[in-house]
Amino acid sequence: MQMDSKLEISLLYDFYKELLNRSQQQVVELYVNDDLSLSEVADILSISRQGVRDSLNRAAKKLRDYESKLHFYQNYNAQQKTVGKILAYAEEIRGLTRDAAIIGLCDRLIDDTEKLMEREDQHGV
Repeated sequence: MQMDSKLEISLLYDFYKELLNRSQQQVVELYVNDDLSLSEVADILSISRQGVRDSLNRAAKKLRDYESKLHFYQNYNAQQKTVGKILAYAEEIRGLTRDAAIIGLCDRLIDDTEKLMEREDQHGV
């Protein structure tokens, strides 16, 4: 599994880990998230290196299949881009005016948007 693939699996795992069986969760946690080698994971779980590889491949396929059907990660990325634009627009508007009411509304919009993003991060996404 290549580095970009590890990153992809790690990101998809954040969204779909509960849909994997417990042994697949363990393998992904150890190999992808803890960055252990196949041999290290095999030693910890008392299975063969090939068993680790097979479990990883099955888990990765499941994660990709879930994403291809549900699009949670894709939608999350689109939302994050939109939120970034909203913040940028609010900052830009704030910088274009001296009107205290507009500045106050921009500040509230920025604060509320940042709180929303914090809540999402607290939920592991």
